[in-house]
Amino acid sequence: MSTDTSARTEAAERLDTAQHTVSAVAQLPGGLTPADAYAIQDAVIARRLGRGERLVGLKLGFTSKAKMAQMGVDEVIVGRLTDAMRVPDGGQVSLARFIHPRVEPEVAYRIARDVTPDDDELPVDAVAPALEIIDSRYRDFRFSLPDVIADNASSAGFVIGSWQPLGADLGGRAVRLTVDGTDVETGSTDAILGHPDRALPELLRIARRQGMPLLAGHVVLAGGATAAAPFPPARVEVQVAGLGGVSALGVAR
Repeated sequence: MSTDTSARTEAAERLDTAQHTVSAVAQLPGGLTPADAYAIQDAVIARRLGRGERLVGLKLGFTSKAKMAQMGVDEVIVGRLTDAMRVPDGGQVSLARFIHPRVEPEVAYRIARDVTPDDDELPVDAVAPALEIIDSRYRDFRFSLPDVIADNASSAGFVIGSWQPLGADLGGRAVRLTVDGTDVETGSTDAILGHPDRALPELLRIARRQGMPLLAGHVVLAGGATAAAPFPPARVEVQVAGLGGVSALGVAR
C-alpha cells in the first residue's frame, strides 16, 4: 500500500465509516509499517475530534507476553480514548453500536498533571478498576499488527470504577470478569506486563514518540488482565481484588 497522505486519508475514512455504519471491512492492504499505521490512527482520531469529540485518555494493547508472541511483536500498542467512548459505571451500552463487541477487565490510572518533556516518569495520582469494550472494525476480528494500530487498537468504549489514591502494590491482584454473576474469565493483574505499573513507562515512551498528549485527568487503561470475552446483552462486571468492581449492562437495541 502506498503510504502517501492520500492513501492514509483513504484508509482512515474506511475505518471511520466502518465504525459509523457498524459494518466490518477488509484488512488494509499489505506493506504498512507501524509508523504508517499510527499516522492512519491519527487521521481517524482527527476526524472524530472534528465532529466534536474530546480526547480523555489512552489505552495500551498487547500487554501480555502471550499476545506479543502471537502477533510477533516486542512492543505494546497505544490507542486513544474520547469522551464519546465513556460509559458511566453501571450504565447501559447499546450493543447495536458495535460489530462484534468484546470486554476486557483492566486497571486504570489517572494522570495527575500535564506531562512535560522533562518528566522521566508518568505522573499518576489514582487507580481504579476498569472495563474496556473492544470492537475490531475488520471482518472476523482478524488483523495484522498495522491493521490493529490503525484501528485505534480496537478500542470502542470504557467504564471506570471508583478512583482510589495510589498506595498498595497493584501486583498479583486477583481479577474476575463475570456475566450476569457467572465467572467467564479469571486472572491476575500480573498478566499486564508482569505488573500493571510497567504499562506507565511504556505509554510515556510511545506517546512521546508519536506526539500523543498526556494531560491532567486523562485516563490510562493499562491493558487486559484476562483474555477478552464476548459482550452479550447482560450485566458484565469486573472485580479487582482490593480495588472493587465496575460494571455495564449490554442491551440489544
